[in-house]
Amino acid sequence: MDLGLKDRKALVTAASKGIGRACAQTLIAEGASVFIASRDAKAIQAAAEEIGAAGSSARDLSQPGDPEALIAEAVDRLGELDILVVNTGGPPPGLFESISLAAWDEAYQVVLMSAVRLVKAAVPHIRRSEAGRIVFITSVSVRQPIQRLVLSSSMRAAVTGLAKTLAEELAVDRVTVNCVAPDAIRTTALERLGDISAREARTPMKRLGDPAEVGAACAFLCSRHAGYITGQSLGIDGGSLQGVH
Repeated sequence: MDLGLKDRKALVTAASKGIGRACAQTLIAEGASVFIASRDAKAIQAAAEEIGAAGSSARDLSQPGDPEALIAEAVDRLGELDILVVNTGGPPPGLFESISLAAWDEAYQVVLMSAVRLVKAAVPHIRRSEAGRIVFITSVSVRQPIQRLVLSSSMRAAVTGLAKTLAEELAVDRVTVNCVAPDAIRTTALERLGDISAREARTPMKRLGDPAEVGAACAFLCSRHAGYITGQSLGIDGGSLQGVH
């Protein structure tokens, strides 16, 4: 299937590895010109060379000013912007009583406000696209909270609310806004949490997902075929989400 992504201009954040990199790599394979970013200058430059990105930048998106500067840099390199894929690292795990208020503030900046600032700066450019796309990488926890991930569950739920609101506001400009909500994907972040074999056992498919499977879903939501899909959260979870809704 031709996804109609040839020559489309995209920015993908947190793309030096894992899910972000897989999203960028799939878009590039479909013919898009992709600018990528992460906090790690060496890692993002290496990733750009390895996957054939149009450019890269090292930015700390939790810092006011960096998201806006990244959008400007991407548009300058690409000439325009059709697609924004907002991906962020996850906040640290912990039970509610063990998490400090400072950690809540940090998670707010890293997950929610980085998304808000990116979209605020990107929307004027994406509105000019004939088929603008915004995709947020969230988590299955927005529908089914995960034990010890209260920060992630709370902040990514807020991002989902942002996406639903934007989907209605931007629909008149043919801009779609969706979320990809993965669970138990084999990344270094998941491996740091440990208990991999137990996670595999809890998944109906009895395996972890591959980042490329998330990348494929992201690319589809960015494609011309997804022009009538907006305001949705697409679960990439191997059947782990049991609720009917």
